[in-house]
Amino acid sequence: MPESKYAIGLDYGTNSVRALIVDVTNGAEIASHVHDYESGEAGIILDPAAPHLARQNPADYLTGLESAVLGALAKARDAEGFRSVDIIGIGVDTTGSTPIPVDASGTPLSFRDEFKGNPNAMAWLWKDHTSVDEAEAITAAAAEQRPHYLAKCGGTYSSEWFWSKVWHCLRVDRAVFEAAASWVEFADWVPAVLAGNTDPAAITRSVCAAGHKAMYSNEWGGLPDAEFLSSLDPALGDLRGRLFEKAVPSDVPAGRLSADWATRLCLPPGIPICTGAFDAHHGAVGAGVAEGTLVKIIGTSTCDVAVWPSERPLADIPGVCGIVDGSVVPGMYGIEAGQSAVGDIFNWFVKVLCEGQGSLHEELTAQASRLRPGESGLLALDWNNGNRTILVDARLTGLLLGQTLRTTQAEVYRALIEATAFGARMILDRMEEYGVTVERVVNCGGIAEKNPMLMQIYADVTGRTMLISRSAQTCALGAAMFGAVCAGPESGGYATVQEAQAAMCGVKDTRYEPIPENQATYQELFELYRRLHDTFGIQGHSDALGDVMKRLLEIRARVVS
Repeated sequence: MPESKYAIGLDYGTNSVRALIVDVTNGAEIASHVHDYESGEAGIILDPAAPHLARQNPADYLTGLESAVLGALAKARDAEGFRSVDIIGIGVDTTGSTPIPVDASGTPLSFRDEFKGNPNAMAWLWKDHTSVDEAEAITAAAAEQRPHYLAKCGGTYSSEWFWSKVWHCLRVDRAVFEAAASWVEFADWVPAVLAGNTDPAAITRSVCAAGHKAMYSNEWGGLPDAEFLSSLDPALGDLRGRLFEKAVPSDVPAGRLSADWATRLCLPPGIPICTGAFDAHHGAVGAGVAEGTLVKIIGTSTCDVAVWPSERPLADIPGVCGIVDGSVVPGMYGIEAGQSAVGDIFNWFVKVLCEGQGSLHEELTAQASRLRPGESGLLALDWNNGNRTILVDARLTGLLLGQTLRTTQAEVYRALIEATAFGARMILDRMEEYGVTVERVVNCGGIAEKNPMLMQIYADVTGRTMLISRSAQTCALGAAMFGAVCAGPESGGYATVQEAQAAMCGVKDTRYEPIPENQATYQELFELYRRLHDTFGIQGHSDALGDVMKRLLEIRARVVS
């Protein structure tokens, strides 16, 4: 029997980094270890005076890298037959867009004495929304000068994305901007560190990050042209030449493990390291994304990922977070959408409004499970952290409609879950409206695994069977799959992502089928949700909403009778 070969998947999330060691022959997860970031609040640098600010200390990424890998290796040594010399590849995924200002050596500016403690010199975390004004200005300028730029990113540029953040830094802290020789996405920086080559001019750049967040496309020669960027600010036009010209998919190696990091991680030098990508995109691969399969990575926020063959025409889809060739699976367009807050909404309600602890989630879930669709008489909008898809508007806020003097915590809790399900359906409907058929939905993440009520509501609202990924660590698993692909068949890996998926991933037996009675009620509620969605979310849209509260009462009366 041939010896097993292994790959390491490094999954950098919002609050921690996970290292997962996987047997590439069958996807068996040998060992994993999680390291929580030390800085700030749960790893996030916050500012009470600027509620939209969210930064991270890049030093946490390096400490976490060493701790997570060594921790996973220590556990893996207990597995029969495991040897670290049989690790054939390393894959990396991170949050994004999370750009880092770096000096000419690729060292984050926050490592330098003059910028220590300055959040503007740190990593600008994906959920940083300080650049709303810049995002709106980019959208307006592109609509007038380069509409094709917007067509590939859903029609609206976001404050969560690369150029908005870089421009905001220029406006609020010119010293940091001018000290930066370049800016490097988190997903590109970690593989470069492992390979021992952080020269910004030489770093291999991810098409996932560049295409979805930095308006990169081969159709117009890469990044936005200098003339357009200079129309925003001449300094941005000048920066373009210090960035990069080419971006590649994750099946392209970013380098090989350097002798220094091999020593620090107790691994053999020379292991191929994949070009990085965003966590949700690798998570989609780990969950089995393919044509006709939508993957939902459900956590504090939700990212929806679908793919489409590159050789077949695909319409531009308004409101999505990008359509990028090779960003998920090489040879296919990656289509990204998502919701800016899902689990964060439930946590906000439990911890802030109810002043409860984690156990209250379980209590409210048990109580809410006994409610029937429509019984609460409530309807909510899931915009507590803005809307990512399909409106792409960070200025939108949450709404709860239909409260009475008898409204309970459990009713509100269920209404918030239903709101996220309605938001998820808006995304599905938009994709199908533009020709992307969704035949199956695979869900992953802790919420999908642990909350059957939520999954059943999603099935009832969308009218689709909800499947659950076999792996609880799909982002890290997807990264490990790319490690196996970069290693190639000659080293015991795979030639294509599809071959790796066939061997290494699957779904659980648990299935959530739509319940026809529930589906009918939720269709009524969804029509009301869509009216609220369009009235509050689309400028110039008008709808007389005087009947909505009464309709909610009518639905409730019918359900409880």
